[in-house]
Amino acid sequence: MLPFPQRILFVGFGFVARCTLPILLRHIRIAPEQITILEFEPDEEAIRPWTDQGVNFVRARVERDNLGDLLGRHLAAGDLLLDLAWNIDCCEIVQWCHDHGVLYLNTSVELWDPYENAQQAHPTEMTLYWRHMNLRRMIAGWDAAGPTAVLEHGANPGLISHFTKQALLDIATACLEEKKFLGAQAERIAQHATERAFNHLAHELGVKVIHCSERDTQISNRPKEVDEFVNTWSVEGFREEGTTTAEMGWGTHEKELPPFAYEHADGPRSQICLARMGINTQVVSWVPDYTIVGMVVRHGEAFTITENLSVRDNAGQTIYRPTVHYAYCPCDAAIASLWELRGYNYRLQPRHRIMTDEITSGADILGALVMGHPLNSWWCGTDLSIEESRRLVPHQNATTMQVAISVVAAAMWMIEHPAEGVKVPDDLPHDYVLGIAKPYLGNFHSLPSNWTPLTHSTNAFPGYNKPAIDESDPWQFKNFLLTDGD
Repeated sequence: MLPFPQRILFVGFGFVARCTLPILLRHIRIAPEQITILEFEPDEEAIRPWTDQGVNFVRARVERDNLGDLLGRHLAAGDLLLDLAWNIDCCEIVQWCHDHGVLYLNTSVELWDPYENAQQAHPTEMTLYWRHMNLRRMIAGWDAAGPTAVLEHGANPGLISHFTKQALLDIATACLEEKKFLGAQAERIAQHATERAFNHLAHELGVKVIHCSERDTQISNRPKEVDEFVNTWSVEGFREEGTTTAEMGWGTHEKELPPFAYEHADGPRSQICLARMGINTQVVSWVPDYTIVGMVVRHGEAFTITENLSVRDNAGQTIYRPTVHYAYCPCDAAIASLWELRGYNYRLQPRHRIMTDEITSGADILGALVMGHPLNSWWCGTDLSIEESRRLVPHQNATTMQVAISVVAAAMWMIEHPAEGVKVPDDLPHDYVLGIAKPYLGNFHSLPSNWTPLTHSTNAFPGYNKPAIDESDPWQFKNFLLTDGD
């Protein structure tokens, strides 16, 4: 176990935090009295077993006007803050931790009120790219890197960045074994793999597109009711990220922008957004062993993976980057909840439920689908069943397990590297994180596939419509995107 003599503060104690705490105590040696849970709407039954063991509990909410005072009561230099709440401004809390020497980790970059000024804002101002640019400007004003802060390290964003790196290494190995590359190019690929130069490796392999492809098959014996939103993770979190702009890293191979697309005016300009909701932007993707229709829900990996894999010349101009985005097919109950939400003009249902003990079967299948290289596609990720999740931590589901172990792995790396400044998942060593996470991920796969979006494409009315596809290049975004002519 990794010793940690300081304090840990959990901000938020929802389902992810409830799964994280028991796993954390298996890997980090810390007295329960050094842990504090801060939650404004506590589930007494979930908290009581921990307070009985000596864990501290404080009923309070981190808000704009109390952030510094509240955190200052429970944290000092060298302590660790695990931010697993929602709607806490990332810039403000990261700045506070930087100023006070506190280690910090979250699973998403958030604002106090994501709906504030939403009706008047330009689509680009509703993006995670916009939030990351604000973070970069803030960090640029610091005199020193300061304590380690790892941002967006859950399952996705988070583990998905490490799956992507593993996939690139495995693609390189397979291509070299099959002699898909020869001579100097094969030597360059081998060198990039050895040096872990993942951007140059992706470029040399010819990678065009990366999906975070996810299919949640968990079902329960308690059907969704009218006026109820049912999900396997945060209902409010899903609604917030799903009803804003679709967002994606935009590859240098793309020939044309999709409808309703907007480019950014500043920064690396590595992303675009669409002036349409992510839950209403649907693409075809693949998980072992079938095609899925997923939603391009806004997610941090679309920014960090794109940036990590970009190749720039000596003048700073981007000469290569892949298209990267989420392709999310949630559980059946969540799909039904979304259709009801649309009918209510996106006003959230009055009752929310996160499925746990009522789940009867299913799994969360989550991985990086890396496409465009000589093998066509390669999927690397986790197929975690509800049965395996419950064996690892009772009363949890597969979705929360994938997030929780990622949080613990990143926290351990932070404890061992406490003065690294702000980091995103792609900055952490993938082999370290996966070495800790794999025992909690069920069946871990890294395998090739001949799948392309054109293998899925069919036309029910040939000659009477014009599907928006490009048969000359299967890896164009338009081939993945479902449109009116499809």
